[in-house]
Amino acid sequence: MDIHRCRFVQYPPQAINSVAFTHSSLPSTSAGKKYLQKHVQVRLAIGRTNGDIEIWNPANGVWHQELVIPGGEDRSVDGLVWVTDPDEEMTDGKIIYGKSRLFSIGYSNEITEWDLEKARAKVHASGQHGDLWCLGVQPLPNKATVNTSRKLVAGTADGNLVLYSIEDGDLKFEKSLIRTPSKKVKFVSITFQNRNVVVVGCSNSTICAYDIRNGELVRQMSLGADLSGGPKSIIVWAVKCLPNGDIVSGDSTGQVRIYDGKTYTQAQRIQSHSQDVLSLAVASDGSKIFSGGMDRKTSVFIQVPGQNRRWSKKYHRRYHTHDVKAMASFEGKGMSVLVSGGPDGNPVVMPLRMAGNENHRTLPNLPQASAVESAPKARFMLSWWGNEVRLWHLPSPAQQILRDASATQNFTSQSLRKNRKLLAKILVRGESHISSATISEDGKLLAAATSTDIKVFQLNYATGQPLEIKKIDLDTSGQGASKVQIAPNKQWISWVEDGSKVMIAKVQPTEDGSYTISSPSKLARLRRQISKNLLLGGLGNYNRNITQLTFSPNSKMLAAADLAGYMDTWVLRVPGDAPLTNGTTTAHHSDDEASSDDSSSDESSSESSADPNAERWTRSPNARLLPKLSSVPVVLSFSPRDDYSLLVVTIQKQVLVFSALQGVLSEWSRRNTYPKLPERFRITRDVMKGVVWQGERIWLWGVSSLFMLDLSRDLEFAEGATVVKGKKDRSKKRKRVDGSGAGGKMEGREVIGPQVVKKMVQGEDGETRWEEMELDGEDDWASTAGGSEFEDDEEEGGELMKLRQGEEEHEEEVGANGTVAVVEKDKKARWWFTYQFRPILGVVGLGEEESEIAVVERPVEADGGKERYFGEGEWER
Repeated sequence: MDIHRCRFVQYPPQAINSVAFTHSSLPSTSAGKKYLQKHVQVRLAIGRTNGDIEIWNPANGVWHQELVIPGGEDRSVDGLVWVTDPDEEMTDGKIIYGKSRLFSIGYSNEITEWDLEKARAKVHASGQHGDLWCLGVQPLPNKATVNTSRKLVAGTADGNLVLYSIEDGDLKFEKSLIRTPSKKVKFVSITFQNRNVVVVGCSNSTICAYDIRNGELVRQMSLGADLSGGPKSIIVWAVKCLPNGDIVSGDSTGQVRIYDGKTYTQAQRIQSHSQDVLSLAVASDGSKIFSGGMDRKTSVFIQVPGQNRRWSKKYHRRYHTHDVKAMASFEGKGMSVLVSGGPDGNPVVMPLRMAGNENHRTLPNLPQASAVESAPKARFMLSWWGNEVRLWHLPSPAQQILRDASATQNFTSQSLRKNRKLLAKILVRGESHISSATISEDGKLLAAATSTDIKVFQLNYATGQPLEIKKIDLDTSGQGASKVQIAPNKQWISWVEDGSKVMIAKVQPTEDGSYTISSPSKLARLRRQISKNLLLGGLGNYNRNITQLTFSPNSKMLAAADLAGYMDTWVLRVPGDAPLTNGTTTAHHSDDEASSDDSSSDESSSESSADPNAERWTRSPNARLLPKLSSVPVVLSFSPRDDYSLLVVTIQKQVLVFSALQGVLSEWSRRNTYPKLPERFRITRDVMKGVVWQGERIWLWGVSSLFMLDLSRDLEFAEGATVVKGKKDRSKKRKRVDGSGAGGKMEGREVIGPQVVKKMVQGEDGETRWEEMELDGEDDWASTAGGSEFEDDEEEGGELMKLRQGEEEHEEEVGANGTVAVVEKDKKARWWFTYQFRPILGVVGLGEEESEIAVVERPVEADGGKERYFGEGEWER
């Protein structure tokens, strides 16, 4: 396989302004709370300067970016707040877990609530006040009920404290609680001390506590003057409250201050940073305080043993390359982590309870869904960012460039630059940024979708001539799409509307060489048996969001997969053609029996076409036989050699191949179960993002890894393995990610925890000698125990295990590490894995022979970045 390494594609990282978890903590797992741990949907929301909102699933340390709600022009997300309602018990004893709602502010006077099921804004609300600078939610009382009311409290740039009502699923301005006499005072940060008292950090060297019931000032705490030579006023950038009511603040002097929660007097002041403290976070039990600053430091504070309410700085690290602007923590479900972000754009996950014993982990700033596509036959490469689409042409194969250079003895970097040409920059007008784009295999059709519209273009290109671009009308009734795909034969275009609706439209050529697109039809999805208590609580129907959509090579089958692990397939019925059964016995049910998730009738449904002689899409006869996956699918692709061989890869590194027509696992998947996959692939923390086919080989790629696997051959065993004849693979549990949800455990001298050191002491005889001394520290470094969110499919009775039944006895080798592989005489390598390319924005195929790929990288140094702070004695490496 020839590889083009491309670094000319632009995709600038966007600064992180806010991070927020749906829950700050969950109870430790016990026999009575295991169900809660398994079904509570914990998510992380990240807001960026371009208005993007990302939803991440911690997934026990996997960290999967499930959804990106694109921003728009002049938009920014500068504050995020989750509001989770109290739990409710149904009459049958089942628990409806509190519904989670997401709100944001963005340096305007509006608060926005987001509809995650449809991936767009749900409602906006504003009042007669200035720009909102901070946002907080009123906490629940100890004995909260479903009818317990809560308010959103926001601080403004003109010194107002305003209340917004969120009762009955609504959002509306209620009243201005506080109006400061001077409009020069800005409310910069906010937190709640208890249900009735809100604490606000101001720009005039004060911290104020207000009673939201009557607007009275409970107490004002003064920070005094700034350091010598600094500005007159101190800005309180961050405030947090400990469980005992004590108040923690971080300000522009670089100090972290702790105030007594009863007397509102300063108890301690710690100079922890050389520049402004921008963010704070606290452990749920109040045992640790974290601060992040403009000096790029993340500092950890612990209570001094034996001294009540006294704190000391334990250590600091520079995980970020720029300011540490936002922080949020979560404890529960086997995890204990702190997530931070800033202008460098990379979320950083740090261990909270295991701080000092585990490594941190830097998450990518690149999206999970690839922002690069290709037209292999035309050797076009498509990329998009913001409202702009760029089309590149790579005319010559890599081998030809090398041969020409070898013949002329003149190979320079200019040879590579001449092999790329920017054909066009297409600006997609509208309020929203591009959510998805695609191009046909021959480069004739291009489609780009936003949250409000879908644009389709016809492309005509001849070598040496300028590219001709013509717009094609598509009626979407003002609806955009989160995903769009063009069939390989260019006769169909499909997209995902409102997060979970699959639409399809016919593309027809005209006599003058242009194209027209017919009215779209909705494809009905199978109704799934989901518990009512799960649909009514948590994130509702959010898990039915479709993240994967793909056509078969012959354009006669369409497949989709959602976050819940369900797969739907549809087939094209052409008058006169034999039904697509592949010689198998189909499941006996009519289209009406396999009803759609949408209970309302849809006259435009493709399955109810009035013309019996017209082409129409209908559910695959064996669609019901495809099992529910145990974890989220991140790759869905048909084999180019077999029209109905469907590859699925999940976030838990399952590699499955289905016969989509039959609804069964392929023979290769039955023989090559998860434990037989290469250990190097299974243990990587990289989440796969896409696949490129090379005959029977697949090239899977993530943001930092590239993995080749030959599906035509069974996997080999590890060296030194012992042979066990006649034994079947009965692995029942998926391997969990080690640690508490961040990086792996530290080893040796890296550990910052209780350890033995030596000190020099003087004995009674007057001689000096070395003596071992145990350092003081925390005794309990264990993370909260918790079951995996993925009780995997290899259990007896699981859906995938049922498909594996009938597997023949075979000779296996069991290695020392417990892995199982089929014994083969041929020891030839069947896979390949590398971390050589990083960070990867996308990998696409080029040429018609499936022998060339382009790896698009976005190295950090290529993006430049904003100026950063360097302290005395520091410099850029």
